[in-house]
Amino acid sequence: MKNKMISLVALLLFALAGHAQLTKVRVLIDNDFCGDPDGLFQLAHQVLCPSTDIVGIVGGHLSPQGGFTNRKDQATESVEKANELLDLMGMKGKYKVVPGMEQPLASSSEPVESEGSRLIVSEARKCSPDKPLYVLCGAALSNVASALLQAPEISKNMVVVWIGGQEYSFGAVPPPGYSSVEYNLNLSIPAGQVVFNKSDVRIWQIPRDVYRQCLYSTAEMHACVRPCGKVGKFLSDTIDQLMARLDGMGIAMGETYILGDSPLVLMTSLQSGFEADPSSSRWTPAPCPLIDDNGHYQPNPTGRIIRIYTQIDSRLMFGDMVARLQQFKP
Repeated sequence: MKNKMISLVALLLFALAGHAQLTKVRVLIDNDFCGDPDGLFQLAHQVLCPSTDIVGIVGGHLSPQGGFTNRKDQATESVEKANELLDLMGMKGKYKVVPGMEQPLASSSEPVESEGSRLIVSEARKCSPDKPLYVLCGAALSNVASALLQAPEISKNMVVVWIGGQEYSFGAVPPPGYSSVEYNLNLSIPAGQVVFNKSDVRIWQIPRDVYRQCLYSTAEMHACVRPCGKVGKFLSDTIDQLMARLDGMGIAMGETYILGDSPLVLMTSLQSGFEADPSSSRWTPAPCPLIDDNGHYQPNPTGRIIRIYTQIDSRLMFGDMVARLQQFKP
């Protein structure tokens, strides 16, 4: 028995020596918390993951035409929404939460400085290519693009994990009634051009056909999330209230809601321990396309290789989210 134990320990030490191990993942969250409630689910989940070192939270903008909100200071409203959730979780003041740009980036050559873009630059400069800053972007790329325009040298120290962009030719067929340019990309096409066309930053992209896989049943939400104290009720209520409002406008949402920002947690906090990577999800390497002025992809065979995710592990992602909410004691 003793010899078997020694052999097992030796085997484990060999495995540890031969494979990269997961270290604490350094992330900066950039999201439009004033809009689609999926960003609040992502934030609540991410802050409950002990492997995540959150160095900042940036509030993002939506469209100047409104939609979810008619406020003009949408980045400021995003900060307020994030702080409301963090306060409910007993975490207000634990993280630096700052507003990004209040309007979309209008030019692919001129940055617009904000507290958010300056925070991205500052934190990226503390990182390295081997231990990068993961910038988790669930909305427009405006703040990321401005940071890269302000300080192009930070690109080597970053991995941009972006929820956005329409389907690729090797991906799924677009959904019924689809828009030719995906929502988050359309919030600021120039920002997309900076990140894709003009920088060499590493990109992990979760396009529309993949984030649409993140369907969460409202029945499961009421059974599993809502009972999780005041935080669970808050999160569940954000979906219920939005779906009721849409129903009142004649837009039937059915029995599910897309929690499309949750892959940001899956890609970072829920990586494998050995040979650290989001190993339960699938991606394909592809040359980074160019984004034209209309927001469409153009072939770029010599472009740097980026990750384009094709399938995400929703079982791990949602199972972990519910378990952490159930265990959380504010």
